[in-house]
Amino acid sequence: MKKCTVAFATPARQWSWQVSLHDEATVADALAEARAQTTGNTAPAESIVPWDADVGIFGELCDRSAVPRDGDRVELYRPLTSDPKESRRERARARKAAPDREPSRLPSQSPKDWPRR
Repeated sequence: MKKCTVAFATPARQWSWQVSLHDEATVADALAEARAQTTGNTAPAESIVPWDADVGIFGELCDRSAVPRDGDRVELYRPLTSDPKESRRERARARKAAPDREPSRLPSQSPKDWPRR
């Protein structure tokens, strides 16, 4: 027998379930055991936790057929709400369009005008 932790978090709350598994059990088995634990005492988790989302072990994506080791933390990952690259582009556009934006380098501070050592 091995013991693993199944974890899921939102910005407002974290859930963690301790599961006991047979040695040949997979990540899918760990998720099924954790889900079975939610039906009785933490009913809100059943509707919030995305049981079919991407999974990983200690921050590394893995397949549901992977076999976790004793003491591993199986994590459920939330889907991204926005594309990180697009968010960065929007922030850059907003900074560039800001009317009170100061230039990052004053015109008199070109590299040729820097003090020499």
